[in-house]
Amino acid sequence: MKCNQSKTGTKTMVVSPHYLASAAGARILEKGGNAFDAAVAVSACLAVVYPHMTGLGGDAFWLTWHHQEGRIRAYNGSGRSGYLVKRQNYAAEEKIPTRGIRSAITVPGMADSWDAILKEYGRFTLKEVLEPAIDYALNGFPVSPDQYQNTAMVQDVLMEAKRTSDIYLPFGKVPKIGEKFFQKDLGHTLIEIAEKGRDAFYKGAIAEEIVNVMKEQGGYLLLDDFENHYGNWADPISTAYHDYTVYQVPPNSQGFSALMALNILENYDFHTIEHGSYEYYHLLIEALKRAFKDRNEVLTDPAFSPVPLEKLLSKKYAAALAKEIQMNRAAEFQTEPLGSDTAYAAVVDEEGNAVSFIQSLYFEFGSAIVAGSTGILLQNRGSFFSLDPNHVNTLEPNKRTFHTLMPAMAFLDGKPRILYGTQGGEGQPQTQTALITRVIHYGMDPQQAVSEPRWVWGRTWGEPTEELKIEARVGADVYTALSKAGHLVRKVPPYDGMMGHAHMIQIDEQGFRSGGTDPRCDGAAIGW
Repeated sequence: MKCNQSKTGTKTMVVSPHYLASAAGARILEKGGNAFDAAVAVSACLAVVYPHMTGLGGDAFWLTWHHQEGRIRAYNGSGRSGYLVKRQNYAAEEKIPTRGIRSAITVPGMADSWDAILKEYGRFTLKEVLEPAIDYALNGFPVSPDQYQNTAMVQDVLMEAKRTSDIYLPFGKVPKIGEKFFQKDLGHTLIEIAEKGRDAFYKGAIAEEIVNVMKEQGGYLLLDDFENHYGNWADPISTAYHDYTVYQVPPNSQGFSALMALNILENYDFHTIEHGSYEYYHLLIEALKRAFKDRNEVLTDPAFSPVPLEKLLSKKYAAALAKEIQMNRAAEFQTEPLGSDTAYAAVVDEEGNAVSFIQSLYFEFGSAIVAGSTGILLQNRGSFFSLDPNHVNTLEPNKRTFHTLMPAMAFLDGKPRILYGTQGGEGQPQTQTALITRVIHYGMDPQQAVSEPRWVWGRTWGEPTEELKIEARVGADVYTALSKAGHLVRKVPPYDGMMGHAHMIQIDEQGFRSGGTDPRCDGAAIGW
């Protein structure tokens, strides 16, 4: 039996997919740090103790609220393709490889984002907030069930590169649950960053080591790519959904697709729709399909091709899309396979500062290439670029790709009320839509919202079909009705990790902070 009771604190709350990372954030808060300090500590710990889902070789996206500033902001910590990365590099291939050095074609943006968040709003130094991550890396931590399962799943991939297998398959075996696991090379890299700051990663020995590995193994990134990397602050995008204002990071994030789905759903009366019914699942899935169709046609780096957000987020356009939905028939629609590895977390502190953030290597263990002595697993995010010169997300030098990462916040009366997000590529907009509707329309608390049965439609796990994967806890009549409507239903086990790892913090009218973490992962909600 899974626990469906939210953890509630009177002053603070931290949620993440690994209990050690949540504890690290809580420790920073106890020491006098604020939500921004704690969030970076959580992010860094996840890079160590959740290596299959995220890491220093990946990207991060952030939504921040500073109570004194009274302003919600977004930070885009995604990297761009290298100056030498061109479609011609893959002329003999139909697609960019999803593993290996030639899939690692975008500069990692995470370290830059740590620096940006702390410089703008933090109280503590980078050295102070990286201390827990460094400790776990050098002195070891217990292998979690999720790390074990993902390592076993891609064991053959990890074996292909010696340095990767030496770390993640010690003694040539998948480490057991609870076995002490070390990330010593990564720990020394984190010490270098703690001592010398952001530039140690982008302009120092760390960048040099990564580039040397690129040269040795036939990769494309240069020192100039690292030296010229920058993330950027931006205004979030938003939509009104009933009494709430829901915020997402702007493109190149797919966050606008979740806002589109909410705009479509606002045309329906949820008082007449029972939660968990055929109508509930069908309506949400069909609304999301309409959003995905537009997303796939326009999403890329807006510096290369503008994304028409004014049209896509208009209520009039949403009403037209809502009229297309047939309540007894599933629309036929195909999408591209997307990677799934991600780690979402959130922090709210005593003062009311709030951070909702998400980070990723794209696939499990990213490119599966460890960058020499750095201990850094390089992401394969750039493998989602298209090699079709006419595709909006076509591969070009110095370009950000279509990005799945999308942290969310929902505001009520001008203040943050709900921080939420999830792991899972194509599943992110789907699960976010389930979470927010469960809270707003059905009065669920965060733990119940993330624990209720979920679904994932599409190819987020690289599946060759447009299956509707739905957990076995849903009623038999619902499966039957979805199948009759034309959904390609596949029943999966209860609390299946395929549904992703979702987490949520809700701040109620009394100021209490309630946190829920996904029972499908190794997370924890810690508050007081």
